[in-house]
Amino acid sequence: MPRYLTVDPGREIQVAEGPVVGHRWAVKLLQNGIRRDTLRHAYLFEGAAQVGKSTLARCFAQSLLCKESVDGQACENCRACRLMQSGSHPDFILQPPTDRHGQPDRENGLHRAEQAADIVRQALLHPMEGRYKVFLIQDAHRAHISFANKLLKTLEEPPPHVILCLTAQDRSALLPTIVSRCQVLALRPLGERIMEDALRARWEASPQQAALLARLANGCLGWAVEQIDQPEPLTERSERLAELQDLSRSSRVARLAFAQKLAAARNQTRLFTLLGLWTSWWRDVMLAQSGCLEQCANIDLLDALADAAGDFRPGDVQAYLRTLSRIEGYLRHTVNTGLALDVLLLQMPRPRA
Repeated sequence: MPRYLTVDPGREIQVAEGPVVGHRWAVKLLQNGIRRDTLRHAYLFEGAAQVGKSTLARCFAQSLLCKESVDGQACENCRACRLMQSGSHPDFILQPPTDRHGQPDRENGLHRAEQAADIVRQALLHPMEGRYKVFLIQDAHRAHISFANKLLKTLEEPPPHVILCLTAQDRSALLPTIVSRCQVLALRPLGERIMEDALRARWEASPQQAALLARLANGCLGWAVEQIDQPEPLTERSERLAELQDLSRSSRVARLAFAQKLAAARNQTRLFTLLGLWTSWWRDVMLAQSGCLEQCANIDLLDALADAAGDFRPGDVQAYLRTLSRIEGYLRHTVNTGLALDVLLLQMPRPRA
């Protein structure tokens, strides 16, 4: 578990020395459970993608397995801590979703029955190094029903040495009987200020880069850090937004051709990323039309947003935001993707005559 340090004298915002940034209430709750020996046998870390669920769960596991922990906080130096840091502690079992060949795949993979059977088998074995055996089941919302049913047996009658940690974006995607057996920690998105401070202090982002990433990340620090380590997505974002501005001024034929190209790609992950980007752009246009440029997410494109605010009718922009939300909902269910994208492109606002 992390200690905290103040970034600048006199400021209230603090950044953790350890891996966890923010979520101080959750850190305190878990530390108190370890210190008072009032642990639950299962914890559900709920929150948006890359908000810090797995990072917090890993730190919790390290504190549980640490041989020299003080007040529920890992020492970072003992053998158990070093094993956790190297990813080789025998009593910490990480279980991400996998593809059909059993390889980790957190984008499109699933938790399957055979994985649950392996968890049940390992849970019966006593810890090799310490007091607990800790399982981290990532993205539990991506579990096949057969996996969930088998896992439920362990949750109903857990061995005393087993701690189960599950992460999920939305508890409603899990069986209610699983949720009811877990202590739920609902992690909220981080504030922009603490994210900006953390990006500058720990990841050495420039002030401009930190401000942009903190604004675009929607409170999910993992996403922002990913952009520093691999800047290609930010470059692609700029290209996709330039493409969107061209589309909004293109003919019906060009729009339909683009819709067909999107449908033919058959890449749901990239499609929803693109729709999220479009939503952020048109929302910013609406904010600019309301005189709220300072609240825009795409703060590196304020000039273009100001131009777009004057080029499009506010009513058209607001109607299109509703259309985007509705079409995205349709696309997450069984619909004709090509037809839905045709509608989405044809209803995109056109500049004033």
